[in-house]
Amino acid sequence: MSRVSVEKQGIVDDAVKLLDDYKLIGAADLTKVGSGMLQDLRKQLRGKVTIRGIKNTLMRIAMEKAGLEGTEDFLDRIKGQNIYIFSNGNPFELAMTLHRNKVRVFAKAGDTALEGIVVPSGNTGLSPGPIISKFGNLGIRTRIEAGNIWVVQDTEVVKAGDTISGDLADLMARLGIRASEMGLEIKAVYEEGMIIPREDLILDTDAYAERLARAYGGAFQVALKAAYPTPDTTAPLLSLAAQNARIVALEASYLTSETAAELIAKANAQARNLAKAVGRAQANI
Repeated sequence: MSRVSVEKQGIVDDAVKLLDDYKLIGAADLTKVGSGMLQDLRKQLRGKVTIRGIKNTLMRIAMEKAGLEGTEDFLDRIKGQNIYIFSNGNPFELAMTLHRNKVRVFAKAGDTALEGIVVPSGNTGLSPGPIISKFGNLGIRTRIEAGNIWVVQDTEVVKAGDTISGDLADLMARLGIRASEMGLEIKAVYEEGMIIPREDLILDTDAYAERLARAYGGAFQVALKAAYPTPDTTAPLLSLAAQNARIVALEASYLTSETAAELIAKANAQARNLAKAVGRAQANI
């Protein structure tokens, strides 16, 4: 057996062991991850996950040897260069952890803008020269002052989702604008035969929090209307009951320590109105 074959067999055997030890396999895009960042992630996630760089063909062999169902479907979703993450944790927590642990880097020609990019007005610190033409080509108005190029006004040079040109990538690098991200981006997760794609793993936590708050508010109001006692509604229900009982007592002129003052004031007001009415009637006789 050749040295290459022995090496591949060792990788497969290691992967099979990992598949036995862990219930979750995450595949992340490796195309934009530098070796330094990968080492940092390994250190940060040590003890929680195991990270391996394995070719898809070898991972297929390992998954088949481990008897895992849905191997083909999983690998079809993660075509390209991958890094595999083995974990026994929550798949959503894993995806969100990777999503949050990205760093801003300088964009390259052909990258997609993550958001609208604005070149701010002011001193660029760049000396006049051929680079002025790049400002002009990108629609950025400039002036020369004190030996430096100044941007006249804030200028949006690309919108979210647009492709970044070579001139723009070069200019942003010179201006120190980091418009791209580097990090592991989850493609899909395999967990006990179930495949969860990226779009279902990255959650908008703010939107979920808002929806939960609305749901809680709606449920709370329904419980109050239905007089349904819970730890959250008991105090408001007792308060409402006390208010309603007080209103009924006042309407019925039922004298209690809480209604006495208001009933006396009401009776006094009625007596004064009656006296005025009598006075007006006598004056007309």
